[in-house]
Parts: sequence; C-alpha cells; structure tokens
Amino acid sequence: MVKTASTMLPIGTKAPAFALTNVDGNQVSNAQFAGKPLLVVFMCNHCPFVVHLRSALADFGKEYQAKGLAMVGISSNDVGAYPQDGPDKMKEEAAAAGYTFPYLFDADQSVAKAYRAACTPDFFLFDADHSLVYRGQFDSSRPGNGKPVTGADLRAAVDAVLAGGEVASEQLPSIGCNIKWKAGSEPEYFTGVAAE
Repeated sequence: MVKTASTMLPIGTKAPAFALTNVDGNQVSNAQFAGKPLLVVFMCNHCPFVVHLRSALADFGKEYQAKGLAMVGISSNDVGAYPQDGPDKMKEEAAAAGYTFPYLFDADQSVAKAYRAACTPDFFLFDADHSLVYRGQFDSSRPGNGKPVTGADLRAAVDAVLAGGEVASEQLPSIGCNIKWKAGSEPEYFTGVAAE
C-alpha cells in the first residue's frame, strides 16, 4: 500500500464551502456549523489507515461533539473504481462503526480538491471563525507499527480550540492511502505530494 502524506494546507485558510449529501439522505453544508469549531475528515470505508482508526474515530466524534465540536466525514473516492466506498456502503459503514457525525459523499471530488486533500484519513480543524488551525495526524499510530491509537495530536488541537487557546505550531502530516481520483482528474497539487 502506498503511503501518502497530507498537503498541509496553510494555517489560516478559510474553510472551503461544501454542501453534500449525508448517509441519511439530508444535505449538510459548512454554513450549518457557523460559529462552531469544525473538523473535516476526508476518509473512506476500505482504506487500512482509516480502518485502523475506525473505533477511535467513532469514540472521538461522540466525545467531542458533546463538547461543542462540529465534525463531518467526507468520502471523495472514485466509486466507479472503488464501489465499496459508494453511498450505500457508506451508510452501512456509518451504522456499523457507530459514527455520530455526518458522513458525506463528494461525488465530483470538488470538495476534496478545494481542501487540497490528499489521503485518507486527512484531518482539517477550523476554529469558530472557520479559519484553519490544525491539519495533521490523528496520532502517530499506523497499521502495523505497534503504537496505540490515542488521537493525541488531534485531541490536543481540539482541546486548545475549545479552551480558546493557541494550537501548537508543530504539526505532523497525516499519512494514509491516496484519495482515489477519477481517471484524468487527479489535481495538480497531488502530483507533488510526499509519500512515505
């Protein structure tokens, strides 16, 4: 499996707008979360890196949504080539994993491109004004490296935002499988993304 790193979108970037369909059939947009810190996670059903974090991500969502964090998961993979990441399978996965956050489908991959997303999982944390304050890893655990899944890096960032404090400037990129772009539509920024 190829390990792809986050593009590390510049801190301070305003959250690109989105309006996507949730697994429950409802439309969800970033505007619904105005005035609240927002975590956007690019993810999918089949990626081993996402599967590795699956239960911890579900627990994280429950814990931090209760503390006032808005959170969405977005799947942008090409479902023509990866049907296991399509909306019906997403609905099944959200129920099986216990995700309490919206799990949205980016059919034309435009939202992933707007965020310069590169891998699954790819985390983007915005403050209450929806300015980017953190983009990086959940923690240093990866499939097979033996490190526990704690969410330490993302937790520290979210805790700082919720407390009205500063997020640490040293941020390590998320590592995962590359987003599965549709043939011929791979974004220009992606060709220079570092792999591990």
